[in-house]
Amino acid sequence: MLLEEQRFLHEDLERLEQAIADRISEEPKQIRDRLARDHQIAQFLDRISSQSTKLLDIYRDADGARSREIQQIGTGDPMDEFYKQIADIKSFHARYPNEPVENLERAYRPKKGADDAAQPSIVDTMFTGEEGFGRFFDLQTCHEQYLNLPNAKRLTYLQYLDTFDNFAPGAAGLKRSEKLTDQYFAYVGHLALDLETFMRKTRPLENVDKVLNEFDKKFEGDWENDNVAEWKTEDTSATSGAGKPTANDGIWCEACEKAFTNENVYKNHLNGKKHIRAENERKKREQEDASSSTNGANKGGASTTRLKERAIAEREYRIKRLASAMSTERSDTRVNVERKQLMTERERQQELENLFSASASATQATEMEEGDEGDDDDKIYNPLKLPLAWDGKPIPFWLYKLHGLGVEFACEICGNFVYMGRRAFDKHFNEARHIHGLKCLGVTNTSLFRDITQIDEALRLWEKIQKDRRKDKVEDGSVVQMEDAEGNVMPEKVYYDLQKQGLL
Repeated sequence: MLLEEQRFLHEDLERLEQAIADRISEEPKQIRDRLARDHQIAQFLDRISSQSTKLLDIYRDADGARSREIQQIGTGDPMDEFYKQIADIKSFHARYPNEPVENLERAYRPKKGADDAAQPSIVDTMFTGEEGFGRFFDLQTCHEQYLNLPNAKRLTYLQYLDTFDNFAPGAAGLKRSEKLTDQYFAYVGHLALDLETFMRKTRPLENVDKVLNEFDKKFEGDWENDNVAEWKTEDTSATSGAGKPTANDGIWCEACEKAFTNENVYKNHLNGKKHIRAENERKKREQEDASSSTNGANKGGASTTRLKERAIAEREYRIKRLASAMSTERSDTRVNVERKQLMTERERQQELENLFSASASATQATEMEEGDEGDDDDKIYNPLKLPLAWDGKPIPFWLYKLHGLGVEFACEICGNFVYMGRRAFDKHFNEARHIHGLKCLGVTNTSLFRDITQIDEALRLWEKIQKDRRKDKVEDGSVVQMEDAEGNVMPEKVYYDLQKQGLL
């Protein structure tokens, strides 16, 4: 009965398209509901792809079964064929009396009210409590793995969030020789897998495989051209006589794998016994790598060390690209961690209870909206006019007082713009609005004008700075030097002052 299966597939595709349209037409307010909707749409798209593949196979008719069935219906008595198919259907249900019948209309209909509450959501078991339904990273396990690495810097979780994608030795990264361990390989693999899984969970409608393939192609090109940072070949990246700048604008010693902030200290370090010994070991290691790579080339393969470096560099490269693609979630994670550090244990427990009860309250609100079409449920009780949090509710009053959000700070340079809270006020001095206002006043060095908000104060300070600069600019030829009888050289003014006092 290929024709019936063909009809069923067409019906299934149409109902899937209608189900996707129904879900896209409604924009959920909560991030949990929005993620659940996106995952449902992704499942429907996968089903459309699989059903379309089956339908194409039927139309191709490789074994000729569809043509034979059409010929059987078209030739002879059509009623005989009809009763024959009815007999087949009755015999099938007689053998399987409890076979369930799939109702496509009910299966793809959006569930609301009690039906939605009875069925668990897809995202309820997908995220940890720290991730907040895909809003924040949960890299606690990766942070513990990093701290257990040999010779790793003791970073706090906040510092780790800022530097987990920076693998330079001078910026919380390990040395190149220390990265070639199984423990470090497992760490970068676990970190890359966590970021990739997080992207798949938070972006179900994006083609993550295509994005990762683009990352891999870019890495292949950079690796072939020897452009991968921190993993260039020794003969092209290593320097024995001079250092190279690091990410912190210091000087990097390749032999000792150590950063120096002072050039004089680095030059004195070059004459030390430790540097000379490390330089000899590096040259010896280069010779061994060169001989092993030559032997590997003769055998038709690359050296084992270089292959291991490539595997580690590939994971580091993927971590960098994934972190840059999810920079918003990364910054939100940092703010969330700072906020939780200011909370007490009781407040954390209260926040978790509010998070778990959010789904129940959302369900009750949906039922009330179905019973009453009024807009009273959308109104939020906020008599103190507190700012709204990410969930659309007012922030706690203690947090409002802690950050001083009730204090207004006006800045005349920014066009009398009012900033709420000291944190936003201090932050705006480095923003484009304030810098543009200072440049309109003719100020070029904006770093000296912090905490200055009035235009007249800024103009007076800038005029004083200009006057001091002009006073300090004294030509060497205009200074008259005088010499006393003992051969002491001094300026002309000092000489005449001492002469009047009879000290010469």
